[in-house]
Amino acid sequence: MHNSLLQYLILLSAAFLLILLAKRLKIAYPIFLVLAGLGVSNLPGMPVINIEPDLIFLIFLPPLLYEAAWWTSWNEFWKWKRPISLLAFGLVFLTSFVVAYTVSAFIPGFTLATGFLLGGIISPPDAIAAASVLKTIRVPKRILTILEGESLVNDASSLTVFRFALSTVMAGVFSLHEASVSFVSVTIMGIVVGLVVAHVFYLIHRFLPTTASIDSAFSLISPYVMYLGAEHFHYSGVMAVVSGGLFLSYRSHEIFTDGQSRLQTINVWSTISIILNGLVFMMIGLGLPSIVAGLEGYSLMQASVYGLLVSALVIIIRMAWIYPATFIPRWLFKHVRDKEPHPGWKGPFIIGWAGMRGVVSLAAALSLPLTLENGQMLPERNLIIYITFVVILVTLVFQGLTLPFIIKALKIEEMDIAMPLEQQEAEIRVRLTEIALKRLDTEYKADLANNSLLLAVKAEFESDLGHTKQKLVCMECAENGLRELVVYRRVIKDIYKVQRRELYQLRKHKLFSDEAIRKEEMQVDISELRITTLQ
Repeated sequence: MHNSLLQYLILLSAAFLLILLAKRLKIAYPIFLVLAGLGVSNLPGMPVINIEPDLIFLIFLPPLLYEAAWWTSWNEFWKWKRPISLLAFGLVFLTSFVVAYTVSAFIPGFTLATGFLLGGIISPPDAIAAASVLKTIRVPKRILTILEGESLVNDASSLTVFRFALSTVMAGVFSLHEASVSFVSVTIMGIVVGLVVAHVFYLIHRFLPTTASIDSAFSLISPYVMYLGAEHFHYSGVMAVVSGGLFLSYRSHEIFTDGQSRLQTINVWSTISIILNGLVFMMIGLGLPSIVAGLEGYSLMQASVYGLLVSALVIIIRMAWIYPATFIPRWLFKHVRDKEPHPGWKGPFIIGWAGMRGVVSLAAALSLPLTLENGQMLPERNLIIYITFVVILVTLVFQGLTLPFIIKALKIEEMDIAMPLEQQEAEIRVRLTEIALKRLDTEYKADLANNSLLLAVKAEFESDLGHTKQKLVCMECAENGLRELVVYRRVIKDIYKVQRRELYQLRKHKLFSDEAIRKEEMQVDISELRITTLQ
């Protein structure tokens, strides 16, 4: 137990250092972690890391999906529901069918059922991989929303294909009608379970006297309750977590009624996310020796060729699907042309190239049972696992590393006209400040006449309003205004740095209590968050 714990702590520490190095080199850290894991796994004396699929499905998947759902805009998700559905369902089923028929034709020993098994495993792109790669690059909001939405939903469709293909291989019986009906019921009931559990947690947050720590704790356990609740009834745990996470995210303004709860929960989830992502992508690379060791009946070269061919196949299928799925609805339906701006050819190309596989595919492959119901070995199990690993490696590393260069070469611009984020923040602040001043003048007019503190607060609001409006003027100006903003941010950040040094001196000389100093540090931190960096 102690040795295992120490092993994982060392692994986690190495992952953190590699994430920092990846940030310095401006490489998406999942790519860096997988490659580093591959390198470390070949060091002499390195213990073999066996990845437990149940551990990934149960421990890693629910919180990672929940966090992705939490930061997904429901309004944007619903706005682009058509392309998201075409990718998350249509492309997953197409990939599964084409992979099944292709590998059953050119890989000896593969039947159509085992082909569908492989197709269901490798069909879904990974939410974490795509998001982490695209975070380092400026891409249009529409592309980000579609990719994140696809990655959230496609796990349910792919795992359903995987489940029915596995039952066919195990029992030798397959019913298309039964599979179709079951897919709909598993998906819909998974959503229902997720929403029911989310409503329970919503009521707890909303009507019980929770604290910031309790809010954070409930937020951490909610994805596990959603996932386990749905899986207990043999529904889609993935859809339960996604739907529940989207609901609670949409209601977050009602759940977290004070700033401390919101800030603490966000910080807790940021920490949990980096820990889980660091571990799981590192373990993918470290798991190669045990995967190769289980490769029997095929040479490493032969299995690698099969893996590369299947990798090329899934990339080609996605690129072949993306343009018809984008433009055919525009040709057929006038309301689509009227409602949506023309996507051009660059945006669909980036969406097509961003189909990187990851954690879910490897976990599904490793969860394959060793034997059939009659006691015989599951056919082609080891080769399926190895091909899955190669597909993950090729799509994650090759596509992930080339994607930033492709985006820069295409020089793609924002497709949907929208106000810049920084300007939106300033506009919101103007509205909030004007509401505050109106409230003071209408509801607290008598108090203002007799309370010097309230007068000072009003003056502060008026000063803040003037400052924010001037900031908006600078944003709307050309070069001179932008230059003023850059100087403004540099000076204000330097002031906050000086204030932190002064707080350190106050603590060092014990002039004030640590509690008072910590509160002032938090105020400086919050103020600094408002100073955004010009992109």
